[in-house]
Amino acid sequence: MLNKKSVFILSLGVMLGIFMGLCSSVLAEKNKAAAPVMDTETLPFEDLRTFTEIFGRIKHDYVEPVSDKKLLEDAIRGMLSGLDPHSAYLVAEEYQELKEGTTGQFGGLGIEVTMENGFVKVVTPIDDTPAQRAGIKTGDLIVRLDDKPVKGMALSDAVKLMRGEPGSKILLTIVREGEEAPLKITLVRDVVKVKSVKSRILEKNYGYVRISSFQSGTGESLKEALATLKKDNFGNLKGLVLDLRNNPGGVLNAAVEVSDAFLKSGLIVYTEGRIENSEMRFNAAPDDLINGAPMVVLINAGSASASEIVAGALQDQKRAVIMGEKSFGKGSVQTILPTSNGAAVKLTTARYYTPSGRSIQAEGIEPDIALENLKLESLDKTDFKPVKEADLSHHLENGKEGAGQSAADKEKEALDKKDYALYEALTLLKGISIVNK
Repeated sequence: MLNKKSVFILSLGVMLGIFMGLCSSVLAEKNKAAAPVMDTETLPFEDLRTFTEIFGRIKHDYVEPVSDKKLLEDAIRGMLSGLDPHSAYLVAEEYQELKEGTTGQFGGLGIEVTMENGFVKVVTPIDDTPAQRAGIKTGDLIVRLDDKPVKGMALSDAVKLMRGEPGSKILLTIVREGEEAPLKITLVRDVVKVKSVKSRILEKNYGYVRISSFQSGTGESLKEALATLKKDNFGNLKGLVLDLRNNPGGVLNAAVEVSDAFLKSGLIVYTEGRIENSEMRFNAAPDDLINGAPMVVLINAGSASASEIVAGALQDQKRAVIMGEKSFGKGSVQTILPTSNGAAVKLTTARYYTPSGRSIQAEGIEPDIALENLKLESLDKTDFKPVKEADLSHHLENGKEGAGQSAADKEKEALDKKDYALYEALTLLKGISIVNK
């Protein structure tokens, strides 16, 4: 049981530690020749006394015993989570999971999440994962995990519950806009291997590249994909669609590499923060990998962070037309700071800005051409069919063998029904190509 003497000693130790930390900071600032002198705030002794008093009350009065380690760890988590939605304390296991995520392979559901009003909000489901296959959508609010309410749960705890052995099941209770009642969706956990770059030919001379997340190897994978597209078109690409929809972001350097692949010069992105090493500027090298071919970049509400860096850079540099919905609006940079106990602190250390100086924090990227999230459907068929030349008796034949609807025309018809935004992007690229002739 913690007595008054113990509480006093603990209080004194905490205050002494903080005082020494502040003194070290002041000395460090004085040793910087060019650094401005910063005023040191008075130590909040009353607040520290309140902290230690509550610490003692919990140790003495709480219904069950609680270890000092847990209380202090929870205090650290609360201190960081109170700053912004992206700063967090990562214990050793969570830190390892984060490192695995940047390499593109991890276990779980394949879902990027954040916290909103105490609930887990889906930023985006990752391509070819259990979450994407089950129909999880951007903006879904997860309110229960199996039989456990999410309200009041730390994001890290919720993520831990969603992870598990491949093949095991979890029931998500989801509140979705437009649905009258919560949805219950059962997902089967799997080993999530994220292939961040996919590509294909849409039509002759028109390529498509999809980036689902920004990992350490995304830049190199993009170069390989573009080389394959050019080879398949004998080196001639008339246009490219870069699809960043539902891309939650990732590694900053990967976003810079992707932007640089399409730019010959100029600023890509810059960051500004309070500490000196948080201020960085990234410029493009003269190596546009598609030789200035027109580009359309597709974004939506699930495009965040690194996706917005790429879209913002290509938009400001007038290198691409941005099409779709307004993006998520995450304009901050998180730095991973390992700690001596094998854990790490994920701390927001800077804001990033597009080449023209725009901050998209809580604003997002406005597309040049706005598109609603639509799906085209054919008109109801009627008994009446318009009469065409081919329907007339004794009509002349075309005169050419094999005349009729081409495979490309059929694919185009399928595309407008399957992915309206992509269909519009391809149509715009073809229009630009015709005008350029």
